[in-house]
Amino acid sequence: MGKTAEKEKNEKSTSRFQWVLFAGIIPLLFAVVIALLVMTVAGVNIFEKAKEAGEKIPFVSSMIPTDAKEEAAKLEDRVLSLQTEIEEKESEINSLQGKIDSQEKERERMLLEQEQLHSQIEELEQIQQENKRAFKEMISTYESMSAKSAAPVLLEMENEEAVKILSNIKPDTLAKILEKMPPEDAAKYTELLSAKVDQ
Repeated sequence: MGKTAEKEKNEKSTSRFQWVLFAGIIPLLFAVVIALLVMTVAGVNIFEKAKEAGEKIPFVSSMIPTDAKEEAAKLEDRVLSLQTEIEEKESEINSLQGKIDSQEKERERMLLEQEQLHSQIEELEQIQQENKRAFKEMISTYESMSAKSAAPVLLEMENEEAVKILSNIKPDTLAKILEKMPPEDAAKYTELLSAKVDQ
């Protein structure tokens, strides 16, 4: 008898659940689907209305997420802002790199120019030394010549050249050469030599 009573009890509880399911839940779901279809056809956004209603209820409003479109727009604006900033920084980096390259080329050009100038200076110093050597040889040639032979040669030269040579000749040789010159030429060269000494 215990099994039968238990069986009847299970059947009653199953039949109550079935009755609630068939009488309450299924018609309620059917009504909700029909209402959604009618409102969608009528052009009413049910989810938006539900969200607005939910925002008015304190507990429910905290559970509803903020507008995804607004968040997406904010994020997109932020991304665009960061991309613009990155592009500006890259442009600045490129500009600075261009300046660095330009300065490096200028530095290389100046180093090359400096090397060329050093080379020219060395050449000029060598030429100057050769000229000094040649001038010394010319002076020693005039000093080794007789005064009678040297005087006419100096008279044929330009005054500057003659004074340059006469100012570097030893005093005793100079005196002998001036003695062999006509008095007016000897006076002229003496005056030019004293003027050079005063400078």
